[in-house]
Amino acid sequence: MKKIMMRLLSELLKDSKKSDREIAKILGVSQPTVSRLRSTLVKGEFIREFTVIPALEKIGFEILAISCVKLKVTEEVVERGREWMNRYPNIIFAAAAQGFGKTGVMISLHRSYADYAKFVAENRQYWGEFMEDYDTMLVSLRGLVVKPLALSYLAKSIEAFEP
Repeated sequence: MKKIMMRLLSELLKDSKKSDREIAKILGVSQPTVSRLRSTLVKGEFIREFTVIPALEKIGFEILAISCVKLKVTEEVVERGREWMNRYPNIIFAAAAQGFGKTGVMISLHRSYADYAKFVAENRQYWGEFMEDYDTMLVSLRGLVVKPLALSYLAKSIEAFEP
């Protein structure tokens, strides 16, 4: 990726609501260049979406759950997984994984412990025959948060990257 595109991506991570004109001034290029590069980043799937990251605790989420699972992975399990995950908009990330004897990881948000407990019960019931192990770490979103969830932190990492 060209250095100017990396710089643009960095600026968008810092604040995606900045106009192309504002970003052009920062980068020292024309506004049409920024618009063209932004389009290239989107078409090339370097940018999946433009969105906000709300203060999760202020919109009613109490718990962030990081769940690690060991599943018997087959094509059927992968297809069932996609179908099942799409039923739960509170699942914000899921992927194959390695470590601690697990094969997958999932991050989900929950409004209360009761909401989380219901989710786990449904999870275990649906995956029972395929699931060999399941562990979860619960994070209180209303407790001590040393570094809140934000992608803007990545901007510095991208700025330091030399292609």
